[in-house]
Amino acid sequence: MIGFAAVALPEPSWLDLGAFLANHLWQSTLFAGGVGLLTLALKKNHAQVRHALWLSASVKFLVPFSLLIGMGSHLMLTRPPEIVTQQFSFAVQQISQPFGSTEQPAAAATAFNASPLMVRSLGTLLSVGWLAGCAAVLSLWWLRWRNVVRAVNEISVATKERETCALRRLEEKIGSRRRVELVISKSALEPGIVGILRPILLLPAGASDRLTKMQLDAIITHELCHVRRWDNLTAAIHMLVESVFWFHPLVWWIGARMVDERERACDEEVLMHGNEPQAYAEGIIRVCELCLESPLVCVSGVTGSNLEKRIEAIMIHRAAKKLNLGRKLLLAGLGAATIAAPLTVGLLNPTSSSAQSQPAVSPSSALETVSIKPTAAPVNFAKVQTTSNANASSQFSATGITLALMLSTAYDVNSFQISGGPAWMNSARFDVNVTGASQDSVKADLQSALSDQFKVRFHRETNQLVGYDLVIGSGGEKLTEVPGGGVAQEKSRMFLSPPGHLTAMQSTMEQLARALSGQLRCPVLDKTGLTGVYDFTLDWTLTPPFFAGNPLPAPTPETTASLLKAVPEQLGLELNSQTTPVEMLVIDYAEQPASN
Repeated sequence: MIGFAAVALPEPSWLDLGAFLANHLWQSTLFAGGVGLLTLALKKNHAQVRHALWLSASVKFLVPFSLLIGMGSHLMLTRPPEIVTQQFSFAVQQISQPFGSTEQPAAAATAFNASPLMVRSLGTLLSVGWLAGCAAVLSLWWLRWRNVVRAVNEISVATKERETCALRRLEEKIGSRRRVELVISKSALEPGIVGILRPILLLPAGASDRLTKMQLDAIITHELCHVRRWDNLTAAIHMLVESVFWFHPLVWWIGARMVDERERACDEEVLMHGNEPQAYAEGIIRVCELCLESPLVCVSGVTGSNLEKRIEAIMIHRAAKKLNLGRKLLLAGLGAATIAAPLTVGLLNPTSSSAQSQPAVSPSSALETVSIKPTAAPVNFAKVQTTSNANASSQFSATGITLALMLSTAYDVNSFQISGGPAWMNSARFDVNVTGASQDSVKADLQSALSDQFKVRFHRETNQLVGYDLVIGSGGEKLTEVPGGGVAQEKSRMFLSPPGHLTAMQSTMEQLARALSGQLRCPVLDKTGLTGVYDFTLDWTLTPPFFAGNPLPAPTPETTASLLKAVPEQLGLELNSQTTPVEMLVIDYAEQPASN
Protein backbone atom coordinates (compact mmCIF):
# COMPACT_ATOMS: atom_id res chain seq x y z
CA MET A 1 0.00 0.00 0.00
CA ILE A 2 1.26 3.48 -0.86
CA GLY A 3 -0.41 6.53 0.62
CA PHE A 4 0.02 10.20 1.25
CA ALA A 5 -1.32 11.98 4.28
CA ALA A 6 -0.93 15.24 6.15
CA VAL A 7 -1.79 15.69 9.81
CA ALA A 8 -2.94 18.99 11.28
CA LEU A 9 -2.43 19.88 14.90
CA PRO A 10 -5.44 18.92 17.03
CA GLU A 11 -7.93 21.68 17.79
CA PRO A 12 -9.96 22.05 20.97
CA SER A 13 -13.52 20.83 20.44
CA TRP A 14 -16.29 22.99 21.81
CA LEU A 15 -18.69 20.19 20.85
CA ASP A 16 -16.87 17.75 23.15
CA LEU A 17 -17.03 20.29 25.99
CA GLY A 18 -20.71 20.91 25.28
CA ALA A 19 -21.44 17.18 25.27
CA PHE A 20 -19.62 16.74 28.59
CA LEU A 21 -21.55 19.62 30.18
CA ALA A 22 -24.87 18.37 28.78
CA ASN A 23 -24.22 14.87 30.15
CA HIS A 24 -23.21 16.25 33.55
CA LEU A 25 -26.31 18.45 33.78
CA TRP A 26 -28.52 15.55 32.67
CA GLN A 27 -27.02 13.26 35.30
CA SER A 28 -27.30 15.89 38.05
CA THR A 29 -30.88 16.71 37.09
CA LEU A 30 -31.82 13.03 37.08
CA PHE A 31 -30.15 12.59 40.47
CA ALA A 32 -32.04 15.59 41.88
CA GLY A 33 -35.29 14.11 40.56
CA GLY A 34 -34.57 10.89 42.45
CA VAL A 35 -33.82 12.89 45.59
CA GLY A 36 -37.14 14.71 45.22
CA LEU A 37 -39.01 11.41 45.13
CA LEU A 38 -37.17 10.23 48.25
CA THR A 39 -38.06 13.40 50.17
CA LEU A 40 -41.73 12.85 49.33
CA ALA A 41 -41.48 9.31 50.67
CA LEU A 42 -39.82 10.63 53.85
CA LYS A 43 -42.07 13.66 54.44
CA LYS A 44 -43.19 12.29 57.82
CA ASN A 45 -39.63 11.74 59.00
CA HIS A 46 -37.23 14.29 60.50
CA ALA A 47 -36.47 17.35 58.36
CA GLN A 48 -32.72 16.85 58.85
CA VAL A 49 -32.93 13.69 56.69
CA ARG A 50 -34.58 15.59 53.83
CA HIS A 51 -32.08 18.43 54.21
CA ALA A 52 -29.21 15.95 53.89
CA LEU A 53 -30.78 14.51 50.73
CA TRP A 54 -31.13 17.95 49.12
CA LEU A 55 -27.53 18.72 50.09
CA SER A 56 -26.40 15.57 48.26
CA ALA A 57 -28.33 16.75 45.17
CA SER A 58 -26.51 20.07 45.39
CA VAL A 59 -23.06 18.51 45.80
CA LYS A 60 -23.74 16.22 42.82
CA PHE A 61 -23.48 19.29 40.57
CA LEU A 62 -19.86 19.63 41.69
CA VAL A 63 -18.96 15.94 41.22
CA PRO A 64 -19.29 14.60 37.66
CA PHE A 65 -19.83 10.86 37.32
CA SER A 66 -16.93 10.88 34.84
CA LEU A 67 -14.61 11.64 37.78
CA LEU A 68 -15.73 8.47 39.56
CA ILE A 69 -15.47 6.51 36.31
CA GLY A 70 -11.88 7.71 35.93
CA MET A 71 -11.10 6.65 39.49
CA GLY A 72 -12.58 3.22 38.86
CA SER A 73 -10.57 2.77 35.67
CA HIS A 74 -7.35 2.93 37.70
CA LEU A 75 -8.38 0.35 40.30
CA MET A 76 -7.75 -2.68 38.03
CA LEU A 77 -5.02 -3.63 35.57
CA THR A 78 -6.78 -6.58 33.96
CA ARG A 79 -9.78 -6.26 31.70
CA PRO A 80 -12.87 -8.24 32.74
CA PRO A 81 -14.65 -10.55 30.31
CA GLU A 82 -15.55 -8.66 27.13
CA ILE A 83 -19.20 -9.72 27.17
CA VAL A 84 -19.66 -8.13 30.59
CA THR A 85 -17.99 -4.94 29.42
CA GLN A 86 -20.20 -4.65 26.35
CA GLN A 87 -23.50 -5.48 28.05
CA PHE A 88 -23.15 -3.56 31.31
CA SER A 89 -20.75 -0.70 30.63
CA PHE A 90 -22.28 0.21 27.26
CA ALA A 91 -25.80 0.17 28.70
CA VAL A 92 -24.89 2.38 31.66
CA GLN A 93 -23.05 4.85 29.45
CA GLN A 94 -25.97 5.07 27.01
CA ILE A 95 -28.41 5.82 29.85
CA SER A 96 -26.21 8.27 31.77
CA GLN A 97 -24.69 10.00 28.73
CA PRO A 98 -27.45 10.56 26.17
CA PHE A 99 -25.48 13.42 24.59
CA GLY A 100 -22.66 11.35 23.13
CA SER A 101 -19.31 13.07 22.82
CA THR A 102 -17.62 12.92 19.47
CA GLU A 103 -14.04 13.09 18.41
CA GLN A 104 -15.10 14.67 15.11
CA PRO A 105 -16.00 18.36 15.45
CA ALA A 106 -16.33 18.77 11.69
CA ALA A 107 -18.66 15.78 11.31
CA ALA A 108 -20.82 16.94 14.18
CA ALA A 109 -20.88 20.47 12.78
CA THR A 110 -22.12 19.04 9.51
CA ALA A 111 -25.02 17.36 11.30
CA PHE A 112 -26.07 20.79 12.64
CA ASN A 113 -25.32 22.52 9.31
CA ALA A 114 -22.73 24.70 11.03
CA SER A 115 -19.12 25.46 10.19
CA PRO A 116 -16.32 24.79 12.71
CA LEU A 117 -15.76 28.55 12.91
CA MET A 118 -19.40 29.02 13.83
CA VAL A 119 -19.13 26.31 16.49
CA ARG A 120 -16.01 27.91 17.98
CA SER A 121 -17.61 31.35 17.93
CA LEU A 122 -20.74 30.05 19.63
CA GLY A 123 -18.62 28.25 22.24
CA THR A 124 -16.64 31.41 22.96
CA LEU A 125 -19.85 33.46 23.21
CA LEU A 126 -21.42 31.00 25.64
CA SER A 127 -18.24 30.94 27.76
CA VAL A 128 -18.22 34.74 28.02
CA GLY A 129 -21.91 34.70 28.94
CA TRP A 130 -21.32 32.06 31.62
CA LEU A 131 -18.43 34.05 33.14
CA ALA A 132 -20.54 37.20 33.13
CA GLY A 133 -23.33 35.37 34.95
CA CYS A 134 -20.91 34.02 37.56
CA ALA A 135 -19.48 37.49 38.11
CA ALA A 136 -22.97 38.98 38.50
CA VAL A 137 -24.06 36.39 41.08
CA LEU A 138 -20.83 36.71 43.08
CA SER A 139 -21.00 40.52 42.97
CA LEU A 140 -24.56 40.49 44.28
CA TRP A 141 -23.63 38.21 47.16
CA TRP A 142 -20.56 40.31 47.96
CA LEU A 143 -22.71 43.45 48.23
CA ARG A 144 -25.11 41.63 50.54
CA TRP A 145 -22.22 40.31 52.63
CA ARG A 146 -21.01 43.88 53.13
CA ASN A 147 -24.36 44.67 54.74
CA VAL A 148 -23.93 41.75 57.13
CA VAL A 149 -20.38 42.82 58.03
CA ARG A 150 -21.59 46.36 58.58
CA ALA A 151 -24.29 45.05 60.93
CA VAL A 152 -21.71 43.09 62.94
CA ASN A 153 -19.53 46.19 63.24
CA GLU A 154 -22.41 48.44 64.35
CA ILE A 155 -22.14 47.31 67.96
CA SER A 156 -24.75 48.77 70.29
CA VAL A 157 -23.83 50.30 73.64
CA ALA A 158 -26.75 48.48 75.21
CA THR A 159 -25.92 45.93 77.87
CA LYS A 160 -25.89 42.28 76.85
CA GLU A 161 -25.55 40.59 80.23
CA ARG A 162 -28.97 38.95 80.01
CA GLU A 163 -28.37 37.65 76.49
CA THR A 164 -24.85 36.40 77.29
CA CYS A 165 -26.02 34.47 80.33
CA ALA A 166 -28.83 32.89 78.33
CA LEU A 167 -26.40 32.00 75.51
CA ARG A 168 -23.91 30.25 77.80
CA ARG A 169 -26.64 28.43 79.70
CA LEU A 170 -28.25 27.15 76.50
CA GLU A 171 -24.88 26.13 74.99
CA GLU A 172 -24.37 23.84 77.95
CA LYS A 173 -27.95 22.57 77.82
CA ILE A 174 -27.88 21.42 74.18
CA GLY A 175 -24.24 20.28 74.32
CA SER A 176 -22.80 22.73 71.82
CA ARG A 177 -19.05 22.14 71.45
CA ARG A 178 -18.24 25.40 69.68
CA ARG A 179 -18.22 28.66 71.62
CA VAL A 180 -20.39 31.32 70.02
CA GLU A 181 -19.62 35.02 70.43
CA LEU A 182 -22.49 37.45 70.98
CA VAL A 183 -22.88 40.80 69.20
CA ILE A 184 -25.68 43.28 69.93
CA SER A 185 -26.05 45.38 66.77
CA LYS A 186 -27.89 48.54 65.88
CA SER A 187 -28.85 46.90 62.60
CA ALA A 188 -32.45 45.91 61.90
CA LEU A 189 -31.38 42.48 60.64
CA GLU A 190 -33.00 39.45 62.24
CA PRO A 191 -31.14 37.35 64.82
CA GLY A 192 -28.74 35.05 63.03
CA ILE A 193 -25.44 33.19 63.03
CA VAL A 194 -22.60 34.83 61.10
CA GLY A 195 -19.45 32.88 60.18
CA ILE A 196 -18.54 29.22 59.89
CA LEU A 197 -15.40 28.43 61.89
CA ARG A 198 -15.88 31.25 64.41
CA PRO A 199 -19.65 31.71 64.67
CA ILE A 200 -21.11 34.97 65.94
CA LEU A 201 -24.67 35.33 67.22
CA LEU A 202 -26.05 38.61 65.89
CA LEU A 203 -28.93 40.08 67.94
CA PRO A 204 -30.52 43.41 67.02
CA ALA A 205 -30.55 45.98 69.81
CA GLY A 206 -33.83 46.07 71.70
CA ALA A 207 -35.09 42.75 70.37
CA SER A 208 -34.50 40.86 73.60
CA ASP A 209 -36.30 43.59 75.61
CA ARG A 210 -39.51 42.69 73.78
CA LEU A 211 -39.10 38.94 74.28
CA THR A 212 -39.94 37.01 77.39
CA LYS A 213 -37.36 34.68 78.91
CA MET A 214 -38.99 31.62 77.30
CA GLN A 215 -39.18 33.34 73.90
CA LEU A 216 -35.55 34.49 74.06
CA ASP A 217 -34.39 31.01 75.07
CA ALA A 218 -36.25 29.47 72.13
CA ILE A 219 -34.80 31.98 69.63
CA ILE A 220 -31.21 31.51 70.90
CA THR A 221 -31.66 27.72 70.93
CA HIS A 222 -32.74 27.89 67.30
CA GLU A 223 -29.52 29.72 66.38
CA LEU A 224 -27.34 27.31 68.36
CA CYS A 225 -28.94 24.44 66.43
CA HIS A 226 -27.71 26.09 63.23
CA VAL A 227 -24.19 26.17 64.68
CA ARG A 228 -24.26 22.53 65.73
CA ARG A 229 -25.58 21.45 62.32
CA TRP A 230 -22.96 23.49 60.39
CA ASP A 231 -25.79 25.05 58.39
CA ASN A 232 -23.71 28.05 57.31
CA LEU A 233 -21.15 25.69 55.73
CA THR A 234 -23.75 23.71 53.81
CA ALA A 235 -25.40 26.94 52.68
CA ALA A 236 -22.04 28.27 51.46
CA ILE A 237 -21.47 25.06 49.49
CA HIS A 238 -24.79 25.51 47.73
CA MET A 239 -24.00 29.16 47.07
CA LEU A 240 -20.93 27.92 45.20
CA VAL A 241 -23.15 25.59 43.17
CA GLU A 242 -25.49 28.49 42.37
CA SER A 243 -22.60 30.69 41.26
CA VAL A 244 -21.26 28.03 38.85
CA PHE A 245 -24.61 26.73 37.58
CA TRP A 246 -26.56 29.97 37.85
CA PHE A 247 -28.23 29.28 34.49
CA HIS A 248 -29.93 26.08 35.72
CA PRO A 249 -33.27 26.84 37.47
CA LEU A 250 -33.09 23.56 39.37
CA VAL A 251 -30.15 24.68 41.55
CA TRP A 252 -32.15 27.68 42.80
CA TRP A 253 -35.14 25.46 43.51
CA ILE A 254 -32.90 23.06 45.44
CA GLY A 255 -31.59 26.05 47.43
CA ALA A 256 -35.12 26.97 48.46
CA ARG A 257 -35.82 23.38 49.53
CA MET A 258 -32.61 23.33 51.59
CA VAL A 259 -33.65 26.50 53.43
CA ASP A 260 -37.11 25.06 54.14
CA GLU A 261 -35.79 21.81 55.55
CA ARG A 262 -32.95 23.56 57.42
CA GLU A 263 -35.35 25.79 59.34
CA ARG A 264 -37.79 22.97 60.03
CA ALA A 265 -34.96 20.78 61.31
CA CYS A 266 -33.97 23.51 63.77
CA ASP A 267 -37.61 23.99 64.77
CA GLU A 268 -37.84 20.28 65.57
CA GLU A 269 -34.68 20.46 67.70
CA VAL A 270 -35.92 23.54 69.57
CA LEU A 271 -39.10 21.75 70.55
CA MET A 272 -37.18 18.55 71.31
CA HIS A 273 -35.15 20.47 73.93
CA GLY A 274 -38.32 21.27 75.89
CA ASN A 275 -39.23 24.76 74.65
CA GLU A 276 -42.93 25.61 74.68
CA PRO A 277 -44.42 25.65 71.14
CA GLN A 278 -46.58 28.72 71.83
CA ALA A 279 -43.71 30.75 73.33
CA TYR A 280 -41.45 29.76 70.42
CA ALA A 281 -44.05 30.70 67.78
CA GLU A 282 -44.79 34.04 69.50
CA GLY A 283 -41.05 34.76 69.69
CA ILE A 284 -40.64 34.24 65.94
CA ILE A 285 -43.63 36.52 65.22
CA ARG A 286 -42.27 39.31 67.46
CA VAL A 287 -38.84 39.06 65.79
CA CYS A 288 -40.52 39.38 62.39
CA GLU A 289 -42.31 42.54 63.57
CA LEU A 290 -39.04 44.16 64.62
CA CYS A 291 -36.44 42.98 62.16
CA LEU A 292 -35.61 42.47 58.49
CA GLU A 293 -34.76 39.06 57.06
CA SER A 294 -31.08 38.19 56.59
CA PRO A 295 -29.88 38.97 53.03
CA LEU A 296 -27.79 35.78 52.73
CA VAL A 297 -28.68 32.12 53.15
CA CYS A 298 -25.24 31.49 54.68
CA VAL A 299 -26.30 33.72 57.60
CA SER A 300 -28.71 31.38 59.35
CA GLY A 301 -31.56 33.39 60.82
CA VAL A 302 -34.78 32.50 62.56
CA THR A 303 -37.39 33.88 60.14
CA GLY A 304 -36.38 31.95 57.02
CA SER A 305 -38.59 29.67 54.93
CA ASN A 306 -42.42 29.77 54.78
CA LEU A 307 -43.38 31.36 58.10
CA GLU A 308 -47.06 30.46 57.92
CA LYS A 309 -46.33 26.74 57.47
CA ARG A 310 -43.57 26.83 60.09
CA ILE A 311 -45.81 28.44 62.72
CA GLU A 312 -48.53 25.93 61.96
CA ALA A 313 -46.08 23.02 62.27
CA ILE A 314 -44.69 24.43 65.54
CA MET A 315 -48.13 24.81 67.10
CA ILE A 316 -49.28 21.34 66.00
CA HIS A 317 -45.96 19.92 67.25
CA ARG A 318 -46.49 16.61 65.50
CA ALA A 319 -43.64 14.28 66.42
CA ALA A 320 -41.56 13.32 63.39
CA LYS A 321 -40.94 9.64 62.84
CA LYS A 322 -37.44 8.26 63.18
CA LEU A 323 -36.02 6.30 60.29
CA ASN A 324 -36.65 2.62 60.81
CA LEU A 325 -34.03 0.02 59.94
CA GLY A 326 -35.54 -0.69 56.53
CA ARG A 327 -35.41 2.96 55.43
CA LYS A 328 -31.89 3.37 56.79
CA LEU A 329 -30.74 0.37 54.76
CA LEU A 330 -32.57 1.72 51.69
CA LEU A 331 -30.86 5.12 51.92
CA ALA A 332 -27.48 3.51 52.56
CA GLY A 333 -27.95 1.17 49.61
CA LEU A 334 -28.97 3.99 47.27
CA GLY A 335 -26.00 6.09 48.36
CA ALA A 336 -23.60 3.19 47.85
CA ALA A 337 -25.11 2.41 44.44
CA THR A 338 -24.74 6.03 43.34
CA ILE A 339 -20.99 5.82 43.98
CA ALA A 340 -20.52 2.18 42.98
CA ALA A 341 -22.21 2.41 39.56
CA PRO A 342 -19.73 4.86 37.93
CA LEU A 343 -16.81 3.15 39.69
CA THR A 344 -17.97 -0.17 38.21
CA VAL A 345 -18.10 1.37 34.74
CA GLY A 346 -14.51 2.47 35.24
CA LEU A 347 -13.56 -1.00 36.48
CA LEU A 348 -15.03 -2.53 33.32
CA ASN A 349 -12.93 -0.14 31.21
CA PRO A 350 -9.63 -0.20 33.11
CA THR A 351 -6.48 1.59 32.10
CA SER A 352 -3.86 -1.01 31.37
CA SER A 353 -1.08 1.04 29.90
CA SER A 354 1.61 -1.11 31.47
CA ALA A 355 0.37 -4.20 29.66
CA GLN A 356 -0.71 -2.60 26.41
CA SER A 357 2.40 -0.54 25.83
CA GLN A 358 4.73 -3.50 26.10
CA PRO A 359 6.21 -4.54 22.75
CA ALA A 360 5.76 -8.03 21.38
CA VAL A 361 9.51 -8.44 20.94
CA SER A 362 12.50 -7.17 22.86
CA PRO A 363 13.81 -3.65 22.06
CA SER A 364 17.24 -5.03 21.22
CA SER A 365 15.91 -7.18 18.37
CA ALA A 366 13.74 -4.34 17.10
CA LEU A 367 16.72 -1.99 16.87
CA GLU A 368 18.30 -4.34 14.36
CA THR A 369 15.31 -4.16 11.98
CA VAL A 370 14.00 -0.60 12.58
CA SER A 371 15.53 2.71 11.51
CA ILE A 372 13.95 5.96 12.69
CA LYS A 373 15.64 9.28 11.89
CA PRO A 374 14.43 12.89 11.93
CA THR A 375 13.43 14.04 8.45
CA ALA A 376 16.26 16.11 6.98
CA ALA A 377 14.26 18.36 4.63
CA PRO A 378 10.92 19.96 5.55
CA VAL A 379 7.91 18.13 4.11
CA ASN A 380 4.19 18.92 4.16
CA PHE A 381 2.81 15.40 4.13
CA ALA A 382 4.00 11.85 4.72
CA LYS A 383 4.85 9.36 2.01
CA VAL A 384 4.20 5.81 3.20
CA GLN A 385 4.93 2.53 1.39
CA THR A 386 4.24 -1.03 2.54
CA THR A 387 5.35 -4.09 0.54
CA SER A 388 4.58 -7.71 1.32
CA ASN A 389 5.37 -10.83 -0.74
CA ALA A 390 4.38 -14.43 -0.21
CA ASN A 391 7.96 -15.79 -0.23
CA ALA A 392 9.90 -12.72 0.92
CA SER A 393 10.15 -10.37 3.86
CA SER A 394 7.76 -7.50 4.49
CA GLN A 395 8.88 -3.90 4.57
CA PHE A 396 7.43 -0.63 5.82
CA SER A 397 9.07 2.64 4.81
CA ALA A 398 7.91 6.22 5.30
CA THR A 399 9.26 9.71 4.71
CA GLY A 400 8.08 12.65 6.79
CA ILE A 401 5.85 10.53 9.04
CA THR A 402 4.70 11.78 12.43
CA LEU A 403 4.64 9.81 15.66
CA ALA A 404 0.83 9.82 15.49
CA LEU A 405 0.96 8.08 12.09
CA MET A 406 3.58 5.63 13.37
CA LEU A 407 1.26 4.71 16.23
CA SER A 408 -1.60 4.34 13.75
CA THR A 409 0.47 1.90 11.68
CA ALA A 410 1.98 -0.02 14.60
CA TYR A 411 -1.29 -0.63 16.43
CA ASP A 412 -3.55 -0.81 13.36
CA VAL A 413 -5.81 2.10 14.35
CA ASN A 414 -7.01 5.23 12.57
CA SER A 415 -5.71 8.68 13.41
CA PHE A 416 -9.02 9.66 15.04
CA GLN A 417 -8.57 6.77 17.48
CA ILE A 418 -5.47 8.42 18.96
CA SER A 419 -5.83 11.17 21.56
CA GLY A 420 -3.69 12.82 24.20
CA GLY A 421 0.07 13.11 24.06
CA PRO A 422 2.29 16.14 23.35
CA ALA A 423 1.63 18.51 20.44
CA TRP A 424 4.83 17.55 18.61
CA MET A 425 3.29 14.10 17.95
CA ASN A 426 1.47 15.70 15.01
CA SER A 427 4.21 18.08 13.84
CA ALA A 428 7.68 16.51 14.26
CA ARG A 429 8.48 14.30 11.24
CA PHE A 430 10.69 11.25 10.85
CA ASP A 431 11.95 8.85 8.19
CA VAL A 432 11.19 5.23 9.10
CA ASN A 433 12.24 1.90 7.63
CA VAL A 434 11.17 -1.45 9.09
CA THR A 435 12.00 -4.91 7.67
CA GLY A 436 10.50 -8.09 9.06
CA ALA A 437 9.55 -11.67 8.24
CA SER A 438 5.84 -10.72 7.94
CA GLN A 439 3.47 -7.81 8.36
CA ASP A 440 2.82 -8.84 11.98
CA SER A 441 6.56 -8.90 12.59
CA VAL A 442 6.92 -5.41 11.11
CA LYS A 443 4.20 -4.06 13.42
CA ALA A 444 5.73 -5.79 16.46
CA ASP A 445 9.19 -4.34 15.69
CA LEU A 446 7.72 -0.87 15.18
CA GLN A 447 5.88 -1.13 18.51
CA SER A 448 9.13 -2.05 20.24
CA ALA A 449 10.93 0.88 18.63
CA LEU A 450 8.21 3.32 19.70
CA SER A 451 8.43 2.05 23.27
CA ASP A 452 12.23 2.14 23.32
CA GLN A 453 13.04 5.32 21.38
CA PHE A 454 9.94 7.48 22.07
CA LYS A 455 9.13 6.05 25.55
CA VAL A 456 5.49 5.80 24.46
CA ARG A 457 3.05 4.79 27.17
CA PHE A 458 -0.70 4.68 26.63
CA HIS A 459 -3.95 3.14 27.77
CA ARG A 460 -7.13 2.20 25.93
CA GLU A 461 -10.59 3.67 26.38
CA THR A 462 -13.91 3.02 24.66
CA ASN A 463 -15.75 6.11 23.40
CA GLN A 464 -19.00 6.54 21.52
CA LEU A 465 -18.17 8.15 18.16
CA VAL A 466 -20.36 9.33 15.30
CA GLY A 467 -19.38 7.49 12.10
CA TYR A 468 -20.77 5.73 9.05
CA ASP A 469 -21.77 2.30 7.76
CA LEU A 470 -20.53 1.57 4.22
CA VAL A 471 -23.38 -0.23 2.40
CA ILE A 472 -24.40 -1.01 -1.19
CA GLY A 473 -26.52 1.73 -2.75
CA SER A 474 -30.04 1.19 -4.13
CA GLY A 475 -28.71 1.07 -7.69
CA GLY A 476 -26.03 -1.52 -6.97
CA GLU A 477 -22.25 -1.15 -6.74
CA LYS A 478 -20.25 0.42 -9.58
CA LEU A 479 -17.03 -1.55 -9.03
CA THR A 480 -14.82 -3.63 -11.28
CA GLU A 481 -14.09 -6.95 -9.59
CA VAL A 482 -10.65 -8.45 -10.25
CA PRO A 483 -10.72 -12.17 -11.17
CA GLY A 484 -8.67 -14.42 -8.90
CA GLY A 485 -9.01 -12.35 -5.77
CA GLY A 486 -6.62 -14.61 -3.89
CA VAL A 487 -3.66 -12.52 -5.02
CA ALA A 488 -4.99 -9.43 -3.23
CA GLN A 489 -2.66 -9.83 -0.27
CA GLU A 490 0.42 -9.71 -2.50
CA LYS A 491 -0.63 -7.08 -5.07
CA SER A 492 -3.12 -4.88 -3.25
CA ARG A 493 -2.33 -1.18 -3.73
CA MET A 494 -4.13 1.99 -2.72
CA PHE A 495 -2.85 5.47 -3.67
CA LEU A 496 -4.00 8.75 -2.12
CA SER A 497 -2.26 11.15 -4.49
CA PRO A 498 -2.91 13.93 -5.04
CA PRO A 499 -5.07 14.62 -1.95
CA GLY A 500 -8.69 14.30 -3.00
CA HIS A 501 -8.00 11.46 -5.46
CA LEU A 502 -7.97 7.77 -4.45
CA THR A 503 -6.75 5.02 -6.77
CA ALA A 504 -7.34 1.42 -5.61
CA MET A 505 -5.91 -1.69 -7.24
CA GLN A 506 -7.06 -5.14 -6.10
CA SER A 507 -8.42 -3.65 -2.87
CA THR A 508 -11.13 -4.97 -0.56
CA MET A 509 -14.12 -3.11 0.82
CA GLU A 510 -12.53 -3.30 4.26
CA GLN A 511 -9.52 -1.42 2.90
CA LEU A 512 -11.84 1.17 1.34
CA ALA A 513 -13.68 1.62 4.65
CA ARG A 514 -10.35 2.16 6.40
CA ALA A 515 -9.29 4.75 3.80
CA LEU A 516 -12.59 6.59 4.17
CA SER A 517 -12.17 6.53 7.95
CA GLY A 518 -8.86 8.31 7.57
CA GLN A 519 -10.35 10.97 5.31
CA LEU A 520 -13.51 11.58 7.36
CA ARG A 521 -11.66 11.22 10.69
CA CYS A 522 -14.40 8.99 12.06
CA PRO A 523 -15.21 5.25 12.11
CA VAL A 524 -16.42 3.75 8.83
CA LEU A 525 -17.53 0.09 9.02
CA ASP A 526 -17.78 -2.20 6.00
CA LYS A 527 -21.37 -3.45 5.84
CA THR A 528 -21.44 -4.13 2.08
CA GLY A 529 -21.04 -7.90 2.34
CA LEU A 530 -18.72 -7.80 -0.69
CA THR A 531 -15.80 -10.25 -0.29
CA GLY A 532 -13.98 -9.77 -3.60
CA VAL A 533 -11.16 -7.42 -4.60
CA TYR A 534 -11.75 -4.45 -6.89
CA ASP A 535 -10.12 -1.76 -9.01
CA PHE A 536 -11.66 1.71 -8.72
CA THR A 537 -10.95 5.43 -8.40
CA LEU A 538 -12.63 8.07 -6.26
CA ASP A 539 -12.44 11.87 -6.54
CA TRP A 540 -13.81 14.52 -4.20
CA THR A 541 -13.22 18.19 -3.43
CA LEU A 542 -11.06 19.38 -0.55
CA THR A 543 -12.15 22.67 1.04
CA PRO A 544 -9.94 24.62 1.55
CA PRO A 545 -7.99 23.20 -1.41
CA PHE A 546 -4.74 21.42 -0.66
CA PHE A 547 -1.58 23.13 -1.86
CA ALA A 548 2.13 22.85 -1.11
CA GLY A 549 3.15 24.50 2.12
CA ASN A 550 -0.26 24.06 3.78
CA PRO A 551 -0.85 20.88 5.85
CA LEU A 552 -4.08 19.08 5.09
CA PRO A 553 -6.54 20.22 7.82
CA ALA A 554 -9.29 18.27 9.49
CA PRO A 555 -12.19 17.70 7.07
CA THR A 556 -14.53 20.67 6.78
CA PRO A 557 -18.29 20.22 6.39
CA GLU A 558 -17.84 21.03 2.69
CA THR A 559 -15.16 18.34 2.27
CA THR A 560 -17.27 15.80 4.16
CA ALA A 561 -20.34 16.61 2.03
CA SER A 562 -18.31 16.24 -1.18
CA LEU A 563 -17.01 12.83 -0.13
CA LEU A 564 -20.46 11.64 0.96
CA LYS A 565 -21.76 12.63 -2.48
CA ALA A 566 -18.84 11.12 -4.45
CA VAL A 567 -19.07 7.62 -2.92
CA PRO A 568 -22.61 6.79 -4.17
CA GLU A 569 -22.17 8.58 -7.51
CA GLN A 570 -18.82 7.00 -8.43
CA LEU A 571 -18.82 3.67 -6.54
CA GLY A 572 -22.53 2.90 -6.11
CA LEU A 573 -22.06 2.68 -2.33
CA GLU A 574 -23.58 4.73 0.47
CA LEU A 575 -22.40 6.03 3.84
CA ASN A 576 -25.13 5.90 6.48
CA SER A 577 -24.56 7.84 9.69
CA GLN A 578 -24.42 5.80 12.91
CA THR A 579 -22.93 5.83 16.40
CA THR A 580 -20.63 3.03 17.48
CA PRO A 581 -18.29 2.22 20.38
CA VAL A 582 -14.67 2.71 19.29
CA GLU A 583 -11.55 1.75 21.21
CA MET A 584 -9.20 4.72 21.59
CA LEU A 585 -5.46 4.88 22.23
CA VAL A 586 -4.94 7.59 24.87
CA ILE A 587 -1.29 8.60 24.95
CA ASP A 588 -0.14 9.12 28.53
CA TYR A 589 3.50 9.92 27.77
CA ALA A 590 5.82 10.29 24.79
CA GLU A 591 9.36 11.62 24.66
CA GLN A 592 10.88 13.16 21.54
CA PRO A 593 14.28 11.56 20.90
CA ALA A 594 17.19 13.95 20.57
CA SER A 595 18.81 11.79 17.88
CA ASN A 596 18.72 8.25 16.53
